[in-house]
Amino acid sequence: MATLLGLAELAVIVVVLAPDGARDWDVGAVLRASGFALWLALTVSVLLCRMRPFLSRWEPQTGSTIGVALSALVATAAAGIVHALFASVDANSGLPGFWRFVGGSAAIVALITALALRYFYVIDGWRAQVNANARAEADALQARIRPHFLFNSMNMIASLVRRDPDVAERAVLDLSDLFRAALGAGEGNSTLAAEVELAERYLSIESLRLGPRLTVEWDRREPLPWQLAMPRLSLQPLVENAVLHGISRLPEGGTVQIALEADAGTLRVRIRNPAPVVDEFTPHGSGHAQRSIAHRLAYMFGPRARMTAAAADGYYVCELSLPVA
Repeated sequence: MATLLGLAELAVIVVVLAPDGARDWDVGAVLRASGFALWLALTVSVLLCRMRPFLSRWEPQTGSTIGVALSALVATAAAGIVHALFASVDANSGLPGFWRFVGGSAAIVALITALALRYFYVIDGWRAQVNANARAEADALQARIRPHFLFNSMNMIASLVRRDPDVAERAVLDLSDLFRAALGAGEGNSTLAAEVELAERYLSIESLRLGPRLTVEWDRREPLPWQLAMPRLSLQPLVENAVLHGISRLPEGGTVQIALEADAGTLRVRIRNPAPVVDEFTPHGSGHAQRSIAHRLAYMFGPRARMTAAAADGYYVCELSLPVA
């Protein structure tokens, strides 16, 4: 409705600014033309909204043609009524002839309606494509939990069963939650609290595997928007990158630092880890996980969502900035 009203007012502005010199527009004439155009646009908007179930049964081209024709008929009737009213009140109202006024109004409404429907069709197709791409990214990310991680985790759990059954049980539960989240990567949204918990479970498994080589430091600066909706698997893959491409490639290991803070309506998540020299570090990762997460965050939060990643001074830092409201 807002789009049609905006297009109607735009048509009035174009007519007023047209450099043909055929008519001197004053404020009153502009207001009358705007009122008439907006009234027609509002009427056509209501008509199309009410007729949507009927029009949707047809092919897009046929349904659009019917919608444009109905809009032209409504404009014809409305313009005829307006012309008759003005002519009965003031014979010198300055309106053009009946058929010129009615036909011109109907033609303009038909063109604007056709343009609006085409715009809606293109936007709808674009949104469907973006949604499909986001789902494809989620599906690709879902398959990203590598088989060797599963094999290593299961071997580690098997070695713990007799030595420390309680720790083995906890590792099994952590692994179960991790894969449950991966299987549901494209199914709805998660929350900041759930994403942090999933990252904790992943780090718990890796801590058992890497032992003292892996240290984790969390910096949660409350208050935090724990119920903020986020795409599933937005945080764990970034933490996994820090462990896989950073800690596990250093003989002495290192510390993964994860900081969360919210201020000025923005949530900031920062993941920092020691990494090999840039020339050795860069080829190991294709960046698919980061690109996938960046795309899905942009789809969900719009242009205010930002993701940066860079290596410097022996460390690799990945930062997320998400709007809270």
